[in-house]
Amino acid sequence: MTETQSDDALHYPLSAPGAMTPPVEWPRLRQKCPVAHVTLPSGDRAALLTRYDDVKLALCDPRLSREGLARPDAARISAGEAGSVFDSPMARALNAEGQERWRRMVGKWFTAKRMRALVPRIEAMTDRLIDGMLEHGRPADLVRHLAFPLPVYVICDMLGVPEHDRDDFKNWSDTFLNLSRYSAAEMEAAHRDFAEYMAALVAEKRREPKDDLISRLIAATDAEGRPMSEPALAATGQALLLAGHETTAGFITTMAGVLLADRSRWERLLGDRSLIRSAVEEVLRFEPYTGFGMLRYVHEDTEVPSGVVLDQGTTVVCSMAAANRDTGAFAGAEDMDLGRTPNAHLAFGAGPHSCLGQPLARTEMQTVLGVLLRRLPTLELAVDPDALHRVEGLITTPLSELPVRW
Repeated sequence: MTETQSDDALHYPLSAPGAMTPPVEWPRLRQKCPVAHVTLPSGDRAALLTRYDDVKLALCDPRLSREGLARPDAARISAGEAGSVFDSPMARALNAEGQERWRRMVGKWFTAKRMRALVPRIEAMTDRLIDGMLEHGRPADLVRHLAFPLPVYVICDMLGVPEHDRDDFKNWSDTFLNLSRYSAAEMEAAHRDFAEYMAALVAEKRREPKDDLISRLIAATDAEGRPMSEPALAATGQALLLAGHETTAGFITTMAGVLLADRSRWERLLGDRSLIRSAVEEVLRFEPYTGFGMLRYVHEDTEVPSGVVLDQGTTVVCSMAAANRDTGAFAGAEDMDLGRTPNAHLAFGAGPHSCLGQPLARTEMQTVLGVLLRRLPTLELAVDPDALHRVEGLITTPLSELPVRW
């Protein structure tokens, strides 16, 4: 790989000076070393991309793939590689099903019409959670009272999971996304337990189908009339949990955090609710640290727009968060513009493997923001933004808590 950095690799994920500020290395890397050697928590080497055009190409170009991450020469994120999200029973089940076939079948659920139909239920859930926060009194942790429980409630509701099993979903989500807290044996046990739960849930839905995603997928067929396999049905639950729980909880928390860190942003939205949609998109772009990024495996030598050649066999880390702060792609990239349009950020990835659940995440964020503005117009941070902290060791690195008052 041709690049401008020495062989000394940075340790990745990069640290940031504060929970609401991005890593200080980003501007230097984008300018002087857009493709940098990094060492992952596993000790394996990878190449980090930080420029917008490079990241977008890596996410879209078929010469770089997600499926290649299961190859023995691909870099592993964590030492517990047997439990890696990218080489897990879930990933193997979906790869066997055919990623594109699976995405087409599941993607039929995530239409704009279906997401709009969910808004009243999401609003009702949000109102109930805010009621509980008001009962608790101020200050209150917005993560514990709203941002964390809401996405798991929504996903469990979509899948038809009983309410009393939601805590199990939270525990599984933490285990799957953690980089260092759990051993390989613990991660394998979590994958096994989740797969057994989902298999039992699928069997239940076969006996008594209802109006939920699992029941609909059981009855669905592809263009050739073939149903989804049993392993893929079970893996779908885990895929949606990973995509929609911790990630969306982190987005909701960061949305509140960045809007309240400079309260003129909150005041602007109070004065003009028509900005909610564009404000959510700008939060997604401006998010200071969206976590690990997306990995790709290079199947053949590929030159990226910055002029660097990625060698075959390289594992690439695509930092969408760094790309979203690229001044070559966004005017005033380091400033937050609630009315920014167009806003072609990469928070959900790009290309054929962009986040399938992004319509749901956007719907949840827009709905939550609207309810917060309506219910708690005087909302403000109860601590200095510099006092906020992120959860270490998770792929998604959400804020550990967000103390607020009103």
